[in-house]
Amino acid sequence: MDLTKSIEYFDPVNVRGKCHIIGCGSVGSAVAELLARLGVTRFVLYDFDRVEAHNLANQMFVHTDIKTEKVDAVKRIITEINPDAEPTVEIYREGYKGQKLNGYVFLCVDNIDLRREICQKNRMNRTIKSVFDFRTRLVDAQHYAANWTDMKQIDNLIKTMEFSHDEAVAATPTTACGISIGVAMTVRLICGIGVCNFVKAVKGEPMWKMVNLDTMQGLLDCY
Repeated sequence: MDLTKSIEYFDPVNVRGKCHIIGCGSVGSAVAELLARLGVTRFVLYDFDRVEAHNLANQMFVHTDIKTEKVDAVKRIITEINPDAEPTVEIYREGYKGQKLNGYVFLCVDNIDLRREICQKNRMNRTIKSVFDFRTRLVDAQHYAANWTDMKQIDNLIKTMEFSHDEAVAATPTTACGISIGVAMTVRLICGIGVCNFVKAVKGEPMWKMVNLDTMQGLLDCY
């Protein structure tokens, strides 16, 4: 892959580990696309779902992906950008079921209970370098990150998850049919920030621990 445009900003050779993307929907597909364009090749993808027609509005998929398993569609996106990634993309079609995590973990699944469980069970997992968490609604989104060698950061991330999946669903805008409403602009913006945080982590720079985004108010707060 020709990285002439980005190599002075980020050299993927410095990525010392795999990128685990747990959940390959709106956030996961966007994160994977952005990482692939930076030259990242070592991915582990987790998702049990298939692409549906309504996913095209805010996810990275195209019409020909409909009915395709999301992990396969995301792998297609990655390898069409960078064919060098073809032999190094791993897939778990059943989703995350306790597989061993290491390197960089991107929590993109739309279930806060599972994300909390992953963090709690891996609290002492020193093979993980950093964890990146994403939460999106219609026009607002949040991103959290933790250096997994810092117990204070780990515990602070877990504390942000002290609510249930049912409570999260109740706070998410939905259609009359119960489908969550989301737009690509909100997703892309928060994912871009999260991948910038990944770049900071790889470079050994302090990450933003929390980012709040509101696309209608034009607000972006990074802490």
